[in-house]
Amino acid sequence: MKLLKIINPENVSEEEAKDYPNREAGRAIVIDEDNKIAILHVTEKNYFKLPGGGIESGEDKIAAVKRECLEEIGCDVEIIGEIGSIIEYRKLLNPRNLKQTSYCYLAKVIGIKGKPEYTEHEKKNGFENVWLSYDEALKALTESKALSNEGKYYIVPRDRALLEEARLHLDSVIN
Repeated sequence: MKLLKIINPENVSEEEAKDYPNREAGRAIVIDEDNKIAILHVTEKNYFKLPGGGIESGEDKIAAVKRECLEEIGCDVEIIGEIGSIIEYRKLLNPRNLKQTSYCYLAKVIGIKGKPEYTEHEKKNGFENVWLSYDEALKALTESKALSNEGKYYIVPRDRALLEEARLHLDSVIN
């Protein structure tokens, strides 16, 4: 998968990062029948993000993306393309050191939209699933004023870059 960006606001060196735990995550830009994009509003931290999360042990990337979409936006999805990957080096701005690689896919909703099943952590952070046009979703990410360092320095820049890259792919999908 094409590497789109490296997020490293603290200038972590490769030498330093070799001791960081590696986390892989699957993310999706999900389109519904009305060509709206699913994004999550993290109300308690005042930012927006794409659906997705960690890849579990023994799970492949596609399975992780499908599971996360079902959990976070309540939808079964069909993967229709690759967007790209982003690496984040998280240090002091995050509670723990971490090297995270996010793999992002373009997906379409299959069947009806269901109800998300948020974790306790997601409920505590006020996750809300919203469906917006591409322009509205990009504006929501661009104008996010995240109250957490994780949101401000990692999540919002990552997901904005993924959504901007997706524009090239969306033109062939959206009628």
